Amino acid sequence: MEKTHLIHAPHLHAISRTIFVAAGTPEHIANDVSEILTNAHLAGHDSHGVLRIPAYLRAIEAEQIEPAAEPEVVAETANTVRFDGNKCFGHYVSRVAMQKAIEKAKTSAVCSVSIFNTGHIGRLGEYAENAAESGCIGLITVGKGGKGAGPTVPFGGAEGTFSTNPIAIGVPTGDGTPFIVDYATSVIAEGKIQVARSKDADLPEGCIVDKHGQPSVKPADFYDGGALLAFGRHKGYALAMFTCLLGGLAGTFNADTGDMGGIYMQAIDVSAFTPLSDYQKGVRAFLDVIKSTSPAAGFDEVLVPGDYESRYRTERLKNGIEIPDTIYNQLQEGAEKLDVSIGEDIIGAEDKARYQ
Repeated sequence: MEKTHLIHAPHLHAISRTIFVAAGTPEHIANDVSEILTNAHLAGHDSHGVLRIPAYLRAIEAEQIEPAAEPEVVAETANTVRFDGNKCFGHYVSRVAMQKAIEKAKTSAVCSVSIFNTGHIGRLGEYAENAAESGCIGLITVGKGGKGAGPTVPFGGAEGTFSTNPIAIGVPTGDGTPFIVDYATSVIAEGKIQVARSKDADLPEGCIVDKHGQPSVKPADFYDGGALLAFGRHKGYALAMFTCLLGGLAGTFNADTGDMGGIYMQAIDVSAFTPLSDYQKGVRAFLDVIKSTSPAAGFDEVLVPGDYESRYRTERLKNGIEIPDTIYNQLQEGAEKLDVSIGEDIIGAEDKARYQ
């Protein structure tokens, strides 16, 4: 039986913050990144939580992440912003960028943002939720494509040319369960493979092929030269390309090599089109009608996007988060290397208040 450690959200946040501060991250940035990682666990998406910390620490050591760097606005209009991340934490610049997009959308109806020169930004649904909580519709995409650009193969192809190229959408509902779509354009996100590997579990069928192009369910086959498949065959493949094209608005393309990609965000102020309260009532009524559909054989109920995350958050805030022993040991090793504790003694009052 798999060994796990039950850790409550305030403690998990404190572990992450303590490690990042010890690695040279200012506390305000460390708190933002830690909150986003912890929120990923609370949403049920362990693939974008603390299992990423060892990779971020390696990136700091390799100077691929500048932990104290602040993002910089390099171009701006009434309803567009272009950010240089200055190699800062991707989570941090993304939160800053979405807040900027929301603020501008409130005066200009719509704001689009592009980001370059930063790393992994974590769970995209986090920023979609930020938009929805502010009465906006949010759209976030991250794309990367080109020869050898990633592990996802194009439809009909035999070698990887894309990253997982995720898309997220958030729509306000006026309650604690916004409409949230958040998924990779590959059948499975690479982080989900990390989770399966940490649990010594197989993958669902139809997600990956091994280095010989043969279907596999073994995480080890992916990390031994395997590849991801796009969801929906040619449809997911086309969406993967579209995320690259939106990302390229940041100027992150190379006409000589054919590489293109980047981070794109958009916030749409609902009240610029229709009264927000009326719209939210309409959205909730619409979602409830869909949820009232009679379930098919083998299903207990019909869910809509956002239900999964909301239910996980309620359950995990109450009962805690199970962290596999393999991941916990990596966190412990990182903490020991940085000469800090990750025991419960590091939990502060502000950590407890953050997750009431």
